[in-house]
Amino acid sequence: MVVSRPGRRHRAVAAHRELIREFSGEAQARLGRPEAVAFEARLEQQLLDIYEPLEELYGSAPAEPPDRADGVPELFARLVRIALEASAHRPAGLRELDRRREIDPFWYQRVRNVGYVCYLDRFCGTLGELPGKLDYLAELGITYLHLMPLLKPRPGENDGGYAVMDHRTVDPRLGTMADLETAGLELRRRGMSLCVDLVLNHVAKEHPWATGWLAGDPAYADFFSVFPDRELPDAFEQTISPALPDHAPGSFSWVAEANGGAGGWVWTTFWSYQWDLNYANPNVLAAMLETILWLANRGVEIFRMDAVPFLWKRLGSSGRDQPEVHTLMQVLHALTKLAAPAVVFEAEAIITRDVPDPGLGGRSRYRPECELADNNQLMVMLWSSLATRDARLASLVLRRMGQPPAEVSWVTFVHRHDDLSWAVDDQDVAAAGRNGVEHRHFLTDFYTGRYPGSPATGLPFQQGPGAGGARISGSTASLCGVEQALQNGDRTALDLALRRLVLMHAVTFAFGGVPLLYMGDELALVNDHSYLSDPDRAADNRWLHRPAMDWQAAERRTDPQSLECRTFDWMHRLVAARKATLALRAGGQSEVIDPGDARVLAWRRKHPRSGTFVGLANFSEDDVWLEGDRCGLGNAVQATAGPAIPQTPALETLLSSDGTAEIDDGRIRLRGLGFAWLLDP
Repeated sequence: MVVSRPGRRHRAVAAHRELIREFSGEAQARLGRPEAVAFEARLEQQLLDIYEPLEELYGSAPAEPPDRADGVPELFARLVRIALEASAHRPAGLRELDRRREIDPFWYQRVRNVGYVCYLDRFCGTLGELPGKLDYLAELGITYLHLMPLLKPRPGENDGGYAVMDHRTVDPRLGTMADLETAGLELRRRGMSLCVDLVLNHVAKEHPWATGWLAGDPAYADFFSVFPDRELPDAFEQTISPALPDHAPGSFSWVAEANGGAGGWVWTTFWSYQWDLNYANPNVLAAMLETILWLANRGVEIFRMDAVPFLWKRLGSSGRDQPEVHTLMQVLHALTKLAAPAVVFEAEAIITRDVPDPGLGGRSRYRPECELADNNQLMVMLWSSLATRDARLASLVLRRMGQPPAEVSWVTFVHRHDDLSWAVDDQDVAAAGRNGVEHRHFLTDFYTGRYPGSPATGLPFQQGPGAGGARISGSTASLCGVEQALQNGDRTALDLALRRLVLMHAVTFAFGGVPLLYMGDELALVNDHSYLSDPDRAADNRWLHRPAMDWQAAERRTDPQSLECRTFDWMHRLVAARKATLALRAGGQSEVIDPGDARVLAWRRKHPRSGTFVGLANFSEDDVWLEGDRCGLGNAVQATAGPAIPQTPALETLLSSDGTAEIDDGRIRLRGLGFAWLLDP
């Protein structure tokens, strides 16, 4: 994050003034006067978020004259021209979308926004087939479709598609870039936004940037970090924890063709075929900006920025979330807004006590980096609470986590395409009365079904040295007990499993932010073991929870006796109730409150134009009675046998797992694995 300083501001204004002298005519020639005026207005608005980060990242000691820093004004002008070029090629329909969102800049925070996440090939096959499935998503109330890796991956092993070898080509199995543009247009016609993943940290070794670098093409000089021997790699690895300790230990891979054929150790945070980009080179920043804007002009509205914490390398550090990461995101965001104001960024975020979220604009002072940030911590706390039947740790962590800036919204979810990683801090676990290492081992045992009485059927994924417990693969339904209940023909166990699944979604849909549904969860799809027969996937058990969409199961969503119908109906009800409740608009604040019972997570939300919302979630199988004043309801609980206690409005049941909330003498009853959404109308 860059803290604005007078000297930098002065140099930014000077560079802007100099650029505008020669730039205004060029902008009008490329865009026409009205668009050029808008572009220049945005440039002035974004100036400090572009120039100051560039100087922080790439400026040296001030040169003569003293009001300039070496090379930064030239870099600033170059990047602005990249944005101008992209703006000139922006299709008319997307320019209209830009205008709408400049008027409504916080469109992504509206309660109508609900996301759906899927692998395209697993969902429907190809981009050409996608429009035919949009009615299904519209039935659910989806407004935000996240299609996981679409861009052309390397052949063979490719990290589930995240080893990209060509940013400007769609995976040929899925269609063409023209198909993507058509799909984006169909989505916009239905009021849905297209989200795609963009891996910022690395590319496949077959990517043109990588092959050009190996070939010695000066255009790609220093695009990657390479070392002739192990001296510096060993020094870096003293403080860096490997990202994939079981399958890809270490953070460097030997590449015999590097260094003009002499060989060298290339930085590879993840797999050996994914080469980390060197953002200390401004040409890498420029190349990635061109990539973002090119894709934005194809109709991508939301970029989920993958592997953001690893962007900047520093000896003696953890290799994650360095200050320059925030600075890079700040300048990329500002330049993207300059050319494509409709676009927003979503930050992948795996956060604990000491690792602040990169999507929140840095640390002590806000600077715009991403409008949306994954609330991974909420997901972890939900699964932890479900296993322990205790919400104390969740209450402690979520209360301490605090709120994002008003311009930034959490993205909330129960599960995603990745494994479940137990990112819990030992201090937090200790404060909740547990041992951190033992707790992580317990969670691993519980969700792999090794713990006595566990209903889960997950598999362990990766085992870090000394971390305490493996990460977990498995579908939401299977981890909640659906698979085991179906195998045993146990109707009671199936009912409990469905209550677990609905309970967690009831939290993510109402805690604050933009909720996402992971494909198949709306139908309670269970683990898919067919990945074992695919040589390219067999070694990665995360494909266990990346099933092909079962459209026959989807057809059963209209059969009231089916599990699919019960699950789909609950998701539909959660979406509809959310969209009718202004207090759940993203950008507001969620206050975790003490319900007076360790088994219950309770939170409250307010909006200036809405009444108070209170959410309650019981993570145990036992019924609980909550005192209204203990759980933050005060005297606002409406008694069933008489009027509310005077001077406070009554909270009514907006939605509950068990009909209208049962209230007696100022106390509210919450059934086992039940939830209640209460609202001051």
